[in-house]
Amino acid sequence: MGKNYLKQFVMCFFVLALTACSNTPPANPENLCEIFREKDDWYDDAVDMNEKWGVPIQVPMAMMYQESSFRHDALPPKDYIFFGLIPWGRVSSAYGYSQAKTMTWEDYMRETGNSGADRDDFGDAIDFMGWFITKTHKINGVSRWDAYGQYLNYHEGWGGYRRKTYNSKPWLKKVAKKVERRASNYGSQYRSCKDELKGGFLDWLF
Repeated sequence: MGKNYLKQFVMCFFVLALTACSNTPPANPENLCEIFREKDDWYDDAVDMNEKWGVPIQVPMAMMYQESSFRHDALPPKDYIFFGLIPWGRVSSAYGYSQAKTMTWEDYMRETGNSGADRDDFGDAIDFMGWFITKTHKINGVSRWDAYGQYLNYHEGWGGYRRKTYNSKPWLKKVAKKVERRASNYGSQYRSCKDELKGGFLDWLF
């Protein structure tokens, strides 16, 4: 009885440790190769997204880093009332890796049939971003490879982008340029390790 209890305890501890590790942000978020070496399940999800939507992996990864720093439970800043003294909810309904808003996430689930999708699941989040980037390409003609234009759409919405609301937000343009540079860096890094990652974890280890 004692041995069985100990065995169950060790197994539960191991499962919890794996779960905790899978939810932690990558140790080196500036390097896409290091991200995928650390989190090979993320790599599998990213490849699935690429094959499904035709979206280059580096674009949603750069956007996700900007939005949530790869935190699964990221939330937008709190809203305050009475001269900024009293917290009153959040500034938006955005949540999770992709910082998707509730209504947009519901549109994604309805259109894709992925009714059980969770915003704090990396695979669902990057698939959502692939869906959004593809719709941006169809609606506003922005290339799937254009991280700058895609981020502006992601932040302002398709209608806001058409109205060029970003022109009144110089800070947003700077952030979009930052995303563009990171996507370019991620793309170069990914090309250098793509074959290695395809080989799997054991090939890289040994």
